[in-house]
Amino acid sequence: MSSGTVSDAATADIDPHTPVLLQPLARLLLVANRAMLTLGMLALLVASVVLTYSVVSRYVLKSSTDWQDEAAVFCLVGATFLCSAFVQSMRGHVGIEALAGLLPGVVNRLRLLLVDLMASLFCAFFAWKSWTLFHEAWVDKQTTSSSWAPPLSIPYGLMSIGMTLLTLQLLVQLAARLKHVVKGART
Repeated sequence: MSSGTVSDAATADIDPHTPVLLQPLARLLLVANRAMLTLGMLALLVASVVLTYSVVSRYVLKSSTDWQDEAAVFCLVGATFLCSAFVQSMRGHVGIEALAGLLPGVVNRLRLLLVDLMASLFCAFFAWKSWTLFHEAWVDKQTTSSSWAPPLSIPYGLMSIGMTLLTLQLLVQLAARLKHVVKGART
């Protein structure tokens, strides 16, 4: 995808350098990422409605609510983590490209490979840690400290799913980049 817009997602395809064994996973991630994008958009819409209701309720109706902040935060956590793999599929995360123009092509490809490897390792650790937090919150029936007290397993679950999808997306892209680097080294 060249321009990196949301509309590009509708016509996106997997990287041609993706190894054949990982292509079914890459296609599954493409579908999952689109679904998570839709859920993320809905979550942002819900968060904005909840926060708007909170403001109107508090300042116009003179009635306070105690649940709106946590509901909005849960929606924002979900939108952020569930959409992270979609953003990564477009290589849309913030990156520093100052070195890209200075390095020779082979060195730059190795740099990008190293970045993908480090990001994969970090996100795999984060996903594992998120699942342990989710499990602990689920088993211990942990809730927030507010009077509403929603279960903490909700944001931890959203974080776990999002980080797992991001890790899988990074691993597929890492394999494609590795194949591309190896192929480039042979020519």
